[in-house]
Amino acid sequence: MAAKVIEPNEISLNGVYYPISRPVRSTLASIYPAKIVIGDTDKDSNLRSSIVAWNDWRGGIGINRMEGAGEITRAWFSTCQLRYKNHLVLPPLANATDTPSHDLGQAKIGAIETFSGEIYAFWNGGDGATPKLYKYANASDSWGTQISTSSITDEVTDSIVWTAEGGTSYLVFAHYDDNGSGYSFSTNGSSWTTDSQDTQFLTAWDGRLWGISNTGQLWYSTSPGTEHLDAMLPLPDNSVTKLFVARNAAGVPIIYAMTTDGLFAHDSDNARWDATELELPVHPDNGKGSTRWRDSVYIPSGNGIYKYINGNNSAVVTIVGPDRDDGLPSDKRGAIRTVAGSHNELLVGVDAQTGADPVSYDAVSRQWQSHFGSPVMANDTGKSAILGYNELGWEVKWLATDTGTTFDNMHVSTAYNKYRLWWGANGVVYYMDLPKDIINPSEVDDFPYGTSGVHETPWFNAGQSEVDKLALNLKIECSGLSANEIVKVEYATDYTETYTTAVESINSTTMATNIGASSAASSGTYKYDFGSKAGVDYRSIKFKLTLNRSSASTTGLEKYNSPDVISLTLEWRKKLKAKWGHTVEVDLNNEYKGNKPIDLRSKLVEAIESTTLVEFTFRDDSDQERNYYVDVTSAQGLEFTGHDERGSTMISVVEP
Repeated sequence: MAAKVIEPNEISLNGVYYPISRPVRSTLASIYPAKIVIGDTDKDSNLRSSIVAWNDWRGGIGINRMEGAGEITRAWFSTCQLRYKNHLVLPPLANATDTPSHDLGQAKIGAIETFSGEIYAFWNGGDGATPKLYKYANASDSWGTQISTSSITDEVTDSIVWTAEGGTSYLVFAHYDDNGSGYSFSTNGSSWTTDSQDTQFLTAWDGRLWGISNTGQLWYSTSPGTEHLDAMLPLPDNSVTKLFVARNAAGVPIIYAMTTDGLFAHDSDNARWDATELELPVHPDNGKGSTRWRDSVYIPSGNGIYKYINGNNSAVVTIVGPDRDDGLPSDKRGAIRTVAGSHNELLVGVDAQTGADPVSYDAVSRQWQSHFGSPVMANDTGKSAILGYNELGWEVKWLATDTGTTFDNMHVSTAYNKYRLWWGANGVVYYMDLPKDIINPSEVDDFPYGTSGVHETPWFNAGQSEVDKLALNLKIECSGLSANEIVKVEYATDYTETYTTAVESINSTTMATNIGASSAASSGTYKYDFGSKAGVDYRSIKFKLTLNRSSASTTGLEKYNSPDVISLTLEWRKKLKAKWGHTVEVDLNNEYKGNKPIDLRSKLVEAIESTTLVEFTFRDDSDQERNYYVDVTSAQGLEFTGHDERGSTMISVVEP
C-alpha cells in the first residue's frame, strides 16, 4: 500500500515516517549537462537546442532508422538523384518509345542490342508465338517495320555482337523455349541465318563465339554455322542462368557459367567445368543477368547481389545488393532479372511483378516445382525498378508507375552518339540518358530530368527513441525554383507512416515571401516553424520531400529544369521526462510515531544503504502521482556522542 503523509513537517521514506526540521526542497533532476564548446562557436553550440542537417545524399537508400551520425547520408527510399553532395534533384527522364505495330500484346522484350550504331530489339510473343525483330529509327522515334526472321520461332533469350578473325561483325541472338532451340546471326541486321545448335546463352572469348544449351552443353565456333562441342555441366537441365567472361585467380579472362547451384569456371585445357567458391541455395533465379563490372563479377540472387573477386589462389565474396541493411520497402521488392555495367554505375533491373515462390528440383520430372508456400510478396503488388550502384550506395534510376509492371531486359549503348540505358517493361522499350562523368548539377544545363521525385529520410531519434523531443523548426535550402519547379515538405512522427504537410509548395514566390525578398526568389533558405513556433513533440521523426517540375514534356526546354534541395536542417530540443530530486533535514531528536531516535537512525541508514529503490513521499496523494521511487544520493548530519542518539541528518533523494 502506498504511503500517505497527512501531518505537517513529515516525510515517509521506505515505509517509515520521519519528522523534518524545514520544508522539503525540490529540484528538477532530469536535465542534461551543459554543452562544452571548444574553439569557435557554431550552429551546434546552442545550449538549448540541437541541429541535424542532411546535405549529403550519397550513401544511398536502404536505411529505415538512423542509428548514428554515420548514416546521415542514407535515405529510406528515394526516386531523386542522390549522387551529388549538396544537390538533391529530380531523377533522369525516362523516355518511352512508340511500340511497334505487332499482334503480340504486352510481349516481353527478349533482347536489346547495339549493332553498327543502331538499336535492335526482339519482342517475344510467348505461348508459341513467333518473336518479332525491329530496328529503332532514332530520327522518328519509331521502330519501323518488322525485320524478317521467319526462321526464329523460339523465344529470344540472349544476344551478342561478335567480331570474327578477319574483322566480320555478327549480330547474334540465342533462342530457346519448349518448341526448340538454336541461334541466329546476321552481318547486316536484315538478312538472317539460323543454326539449330541448342543455345540458350552466348558469350565471346579467345576469338571465338561460345554458346551453352539448356542442358549445360558448351560449344564454340570460329565461323557461325559450324560448332564444336566442349565441356558439359554436371547439373540437371535448365540449370544455366548466364554465360559470361571474367578473370580467374591468375588474372586471365576465362568463361564462367552461372547456374541455379552456383558459379562454375571453364577449364579450357581440359574441356571441363570446375565449381568455384560461390555456392548458393538452389533456386531457378540464381545468377540471372550476372555480369563483370570493373574488377569484379556481380551475381544476383533474388533481391540480393554477390560481389565475387578472384585473387591469388582465393576468392572474396561480398554481399552488396539492395537487400543489405534494411533493404527495400515491401512494395518495391522483387527479383533482380538483369545486370549491366555503365561508366559510373552498376545497373540492375528489379522485376517486382511476382513474388518469389519457394521451389525445388524434381529429379524424376527434371522440372522445377513450386512449394506453393508464402511468397515474399503477393503477385502484382510491387513496382519494378532500375537501381544503380556506385560502390558507395544504391540509387533508384527508374520506378514503374503501376504495380504489376514486368521488367524484361536492359542494355547500355552509345548508339546514335548518345550514352543511354535501354530497357523493356510491359512490352515497351524505354531509354534514358546516362552521364559520362559525375558533374555538379548546377553546372549542367542539358541533362533531361523526370517530372517528379520523392525522397524519404530514415527515422531520426537521436539514438534515444525513448526520450521525448521537440521539433522547433526546419530549414530547407533550395535553388532552381520557379513558379513550376517546386518542393513539397512533409513529416511523420513516432514510426507512424501518416504524413503531415509542413509546406505545400516551396516555389519562387513562396520562397520570396518567407525570406522577405521583394521579388521572386529562385533560391534561398525557407524556414518552417513547427506548431506555429510552439514546437511539435516527437520521439522519432522523418521527412518526405516531393520535387516537381513544370510538365511531362520530353521535348521542351523544361525537361532540363529541376528544383534542387541543397540541405535540410532540423532544429530540435531533447527533453527528458520530468524526474525530481528532493533534499530534506530529518529530525532525529525525539521519539516519533513509536520509533526512538536510535530506531529512526537505524531505519534511515537502512534506506540509505538499500540496493533497490525506496519509496519517498511528503504528500497525501491517493493516485500515487507524488509517491517517488528514489535513490538516496547523499547524507550529512549532526550527531551527539556517547549514548545520546539524537541529532539530525540532511539527505538528498533522486528519481533515477
